[in-house]
Amino acid sequence: MSLPTQLHLNLNIYGAGAHAAAWLWPQNEPLWPVTPDYFVRLAQTAERGGFDAVFFSDRAAFPGNSLHRPFPAIEPSILLTLIAAKTEHIGLLATVSSSYNEPFNIARRFASLDLVRGGRSGVNIVTSADVEAARNFGRSAPLAHADRYRRAAEFSQVLKDLWASWGPGGIVADRATGQYFDPAQIRPIAHHGEFFSVEGPINVPPSPQGRPLVVQAGGSDAGLDLAAQHADAVFTLAPSLAQAQGYRQALDTRLKALGRATSAVKVFPGLVTVLGGTEQAAQQRAQALADLVPIEQGLNYLSDLLQTRFGHADLDQPLPADLHLPGNGMTTFAKNVLDKARSHGWTVRELIRAQNGGGSNHNTIVGTPEQVADYMLTWFRSGAIDGFNLMHDVLPSGLEDFVDQVVPLLRKAGVYRETYNASTLRGNLGLAAA
Repeated sequence: MSLPTQLHLNLNIYGAGAHAAAWLWPQNEPLWPVTPDYFVRLAQTAERGGFDAVFFSDRAAFPGNSLHRPFPAIEPSILLTLIAAKTEHIGLLATVSSSYNEPFNIARRFASLDLVRGGRSGVNIVTSADVEAARNFGRSAPLAHADRYRRAAEFSQVLKDLWASWGPGGIVADRATGQYFDPAQIRPIAHHGEFFSVEGPINVPPSPQGRPLVVQAGGSDAGLDLAAQHADAVFTLAPSLAQAQGYRQALDTRLKALGRATSAVKVFPGLVTVLGGTEQAAQQRAQALADLVPIEQGLNYLSDLLQTRFGHADLDQPLPADLHLPGNGMTTFAKNVLDKARSHGWTVRELIRAQNGGGSNHNTIVGTPEQVADYMLTWFRSGAIDGFNLMHDVLPSGLEDFVDQVVPLLRKAGVYRETYNASTLRGNLGLAAA
């Protein structure tokens, strides 16, 4: 296996930051997460730091059990359109649920964004398991896990077929003949499957990168299969380097079986950073954030994830011994939480703190800029990953500190770009035009 030489970074923007108490941080304005200019500021800071892309998660429902923390409120493709107009290089990624969208609408929306900004967009395809979202789309319950992933696979294939429905000479624009389009280069896809019937073609020409990126964020076997078949990049949950290496091996095995190069899919584990000028200062920042967390937020987070109701009486008790993985939910995240709680013997309160107060259960590094850079370099040089999907504890300060203090160390190590070297997101990621 040839090791990657260029570390890639994405900024995962979630509300006021990855920590559940980020919006309560004294220097923050609580209304920033619903203020469009705030997101532009974050994207511009990430672009100053040479990040490959900004990324937005999404949920098509009001989270009624999460009243103690801002959630993604503005539809992400709208934010990306705003950010696209205010930036020049950084990629534009947003989450789309294959469970509650039609592929033609999504293909057209992201092809349009890709075209108007020169080839910088991509779509993160997820399946939706929450009841609130299902009820917003006329369903009493979400689809079963296997059904969700069959729908996602078909959704992904239709997206790609629509984006490929234009050949290179689709627009003729011949003044002499008066012909504008070449019908031989613009073809219907005539898709009729289990979940979708789409005639096509798409009505948007391709961008300089060919088509938007397809990203996948599931860690189950079904998620790995979907990623191997369709993804250009994956966002993963990797609590340890050994688990990251195991994920990469499992993905590579599937890619080879499909005849795809292992370099064709970039791997980005999530990483939460908590920075301080000294190790003690970083630990103090982490403790200050923990002290701000409304305990109800953490209890609700665990209750939803594990589909078991926890209350104040449970806080200083370990998880119930008979607690099992939920049958139809965020199974990868739930398994990670259960494994960590049982391996460390944590109480519910300790588990909430380890999940950034119920804000994120991705891997967290607390330390100095040098410690954070060394940690990232160790993972990168293992060959298991191509970069990180960064989730800073508090935005914008955590991002600004990272760009000013950690990025120079990564550049000094010779693994991180000084300037953007391509005009498209695919080019900057080292992926061929599609």
